Amino acid sequence: MPHDHHDHPHALLPPDPALRVKALETILVQKGLIDPAALEEIIDTYQNRIGPQNGARVVAKAWSDREFKAALLADADPVLAELGYYGRQGEHLVVAENTPAQHNMVVCTLCSCYPWPLLGIPPGWYKSDAYRARAVREPRKVLAEFGVALPEETAVRVWDSTAEVRYLVLPMRPEGTEGMSEEDLAALVTRDSMIGTGLARQPGEAAA
Repeated sequence: MPHDHHDHPHALLPPDPALRVKALETILVQKGLIDPAALEEIIDTYQNRIGPQNGARVVAKAWSDREFKAALLADADPVLAELGYYGRQGEHLVVAENTPAQHNMVVCTLCSCYPWPLLGIPPGWYKSDAYRARAVREPRKVLAEFGVALPEETAVRVWDSTAEVRYLVLPMRPEGTEGMSEEDLAALVTRDSMIGTGLARQPGEAAA
């Protein structure tokens, strides 16, 4: 039958996304199309050495240096390029600052555009159909499910990332952090706080 795909290799893959990725990886390795060591290096780079650590350093510097923050908010690309944070999936970045009056939240309604050089690999939920649809329709409910309860007077603005423009949220600096070093401040910045689905940690709060 022309549309019978039961014998196609993809038909044999398990339904769970993580298992499907592992199965595809196995097939590609067996065919000699990818080098497992190179793949592990790429994954380690984005998950651990890049991950959200680069973004956290940028946020900590913005919290500590008013001139840097002003330049970052005005035109992020050249500021980030000077720090070495640029390249594929990091072009045309806009930084949206959280304030008591406005909380920012990022989504990509068409696919999963995401600032990889600053935040690493996007989390699974960011790419899910549910998040992409509900973040626009009912952002406060979505935030509540992430454990973020905002005052009624705080407006929520949702930014839609595209291939042309990506967004990074600058979370509010926690109280009681005066005098902390940039390194210590960076430890308070979470990936979710830079997407807008979380807040920065309070001093002394253990990492999740």
